[in-house]
Amino acid sequence: MPRRPIIAGNWKMNKTVAEAKELVNEFIPLVNGVGDVDIVLCPPATALQFVTSAVKDTNIDVGSQNVHWEDSGAFTGEIAPPMLKELGVKYAIIGHSERREYFGETDEGVNKRARAALKADIIPIICVGESLETREKGDYLGFVAGQVKAALNGFSNEEIGKLVIAYEPIWAIGTGKTATFEQAEEVCAHIRKIVADIADKSAADAIRIQYGGSVKPATIAGLMEKENVDGALVGGAALKANDFSQIVKFKG
Repeated sequence: MPRRPIIAGNWKMNKTVAEAKELVNEFIPLVNGVGDVDIVLCPPATALQFVTSAVKDTNIDVGSQNVHWEDSGAFTGEIAPPMLKELGVKYAIIGHSERREYFGETDEGVNKRARAALKADIIPIICVGESLETREKGDYLGFVAGQVKAALNGFSNEEIGKLVIAYEPIWAIGTGKTATFEQAEEVCAHIRKIVADIADKSAADAIRIQYGGSVKPATIAGLMEKENVDGALVGGAALKANDFSQIVKFKG
C-alpha cells in the first residue's frame, strides 16, 4: 500500500495571531479540494488555538512545534500533550535541530517527548539530520542512524509505523542550500533501512519520511519522485500562502 504524502509547514517563531489569520485565510482556498496528501500547519503556540479553529472543517491539520513528556507539572514554558490535544492538534514537531542546538534538547528527551505525544494520540514528526562538519567527514549516515535509533527506543513495531521522521540536514536549513534529490533519497532510504533493522519490514514500509531544508516550489516535485521521500517539512516557504500551496500541490 503506497504511503500517503505529508507536507508540513513549520512557521518557527513567526506570525502574530493577526498575521496567522491573514496567512491561513489566504491559504485555505488555495488548497481546497487537494486530496491524497496530508497538509499540516505548525504555527507558534500563541496561534495554535486560532489556527486549529480556522481549519476545523477543511483538509488541513495542525501541528505544534514542540511538546513536553509530562501531562502536567512544574515545567515553566512547556506545553503538555493533553493541552495540545484539547486544542485539536494532530501532529507535533519533535527534536528540530534548532531545539537541539539552541535549547539543549537531547536524543533521550526527543524519545520521551515522542512517546508522550503518541500516547496522547498526537503523531510525532521526529527531526534528524547532520551538520555540515559531519557531512564533510563522511559519517553522516552513521550519525543519522544513531539519532533514529535513540528516538525510536521503546516504541513497538506498530507504533513506529505511525510515526513521521523528518530528515533535515542542518547545513540546508534556512541557508538556501538544498540537498540534491539523490542526497535526500540516500539518507531517507538509509533511515527506512534502519527502521527495518530495529523493527520490521511492515514498520519500515509504513513509516513516512519527510525531507526538510530550503524546500521550494521549484524543488518539491523532484524530491517527491524519490522512492523513500514521503513528503516535506517546509520552513521559509510555508510563510507564504502561494508558495506553500504550490508545494502542497506538487502533483500538478
